[in-house]
Amino acid sequence: MKKNMLLCVVCLFLIFSSCGGETEIKEDAGQVEKTAPVENPSYDPLRGEGKFKDVVLDEKLNVEMANEGKIATEIKCASCHRMTSERLVGPGWEGVTIRRHPDWIMNFITNPDPMIDKDPEAQAMLVLCLVRMPNQSLTDEEARNILEYMRQIDGVKP
Repeated sequence: MKKNMLLCVVCLFLIFSSCGGETEIKEDAGQVEKTAPVENPSYDPLRGEGKFKDVVLDEKLNVEMANEGKIATEIKCASCHRMTSERLVGPGWEGVTIRRHPDWIMNFITNPDPMIDKDPEAQAMLVLCLVRMPNQSLTDEEARNILEYMRQIDGVKP
């Protein structure tokens, strides 16, 4: 029993220690030195990774878009996300449009895998939630409507 427990602990250590990101290893005169992960200077943490750049939001809520976004959310998002701050499988949506730039939100919901691979905030959410957000194959219009619904949740008025 103790051998099995020790084996599990060692396996978990190996799994978690190997997930630290890309590092550069230098060998010099028989010494091995690990350097810090190489950062991607072309990655914009406000925008994220994806095709959306400079998403323009009206000052007032577009109620029609928000209603369409609510319908899409009920079909594709509500099984994992609450519209409050409560975490279900994924994080709650309350306050997301205050914490995140519209480009980031649009890129994340349409392009989650590259975002999780590159974005420190998305990686932090993965650590908390333990489940990668699946790609729901949202159209650009669905994504924009969901963003408008998120704005409604955060109190933007028509």
